[in-house]
Amino acid sequence: MTTILHIDSSILGGYSISRSLTAGIVAKLQALHAGARVIRRDLVVDATLHLSGAHMAAFQGGEVGDAGLGQDLAVGGAYVDELFAADIIVIGAPMYNFSVPTQLKGWIDRVCVAGRTFRYGANGPEGLVFGKKVFIASTRGGVYTGDSPVAGLDHQESYLRGVLAFIGLTDVTIIRAEGLSRGEGMKAAAIAQAEQQIEALAA
Repeated sequence: MTTILHIDSSILGGYSISRSLTAGIVAKLQALHAGARVIRRDLVVDATLHLSGAHMAAFQGGEVGDAGLGQDLAVGGAYVDELFAADIIVIGAPMYNFSVPTQLKGWIDRVCVAGRTFRYGANGPEGLVFGKKVFIASTRGGVYTGDSPVAGLDHQESYLRGVLAFIGLTDVTIIRAEGLSRGEGMKAAAIAQAEQQIEALAA
């Protein structure tokens, strides 16, 4: 049975285009993989805390004396378990200030774990998460592709591709809707194009 990990990080709730696109991707994948199980993570609702000195001490084997910290560490551990359990990962990633939301960065901080999702070998870092397909629903107000003069400010898609590859996830498809702040016509066209990409997905 196929397991799909569905992750959203937009703070806009029902107004979020990235959430609409991830829902569409998951629905299409469920149609392609009959009986698929979906693990749902809304990182706005069930986000972990930002990493702190107390977290680092616990990671090094120190005592966890605070119940809140212990609960937070458990959620972070579940993030990693879900990553390994999934066959397909769907990530909603709107661009906030040229990068990803802090909620998504928090998830990344918890799944990049030395000795579990990557390791340092004789030839440098090696990813340990294999055989999974990733779909990223990327949304942004401006245009950063092609010969855009602000292409160099894209620290959203480029970052996600890099950090996912770091842990071994290199089979990545980006479904993008950009130029969403450039008028209703361009917004509608961008969303329609992304929806066409979703409809064209194959098993």
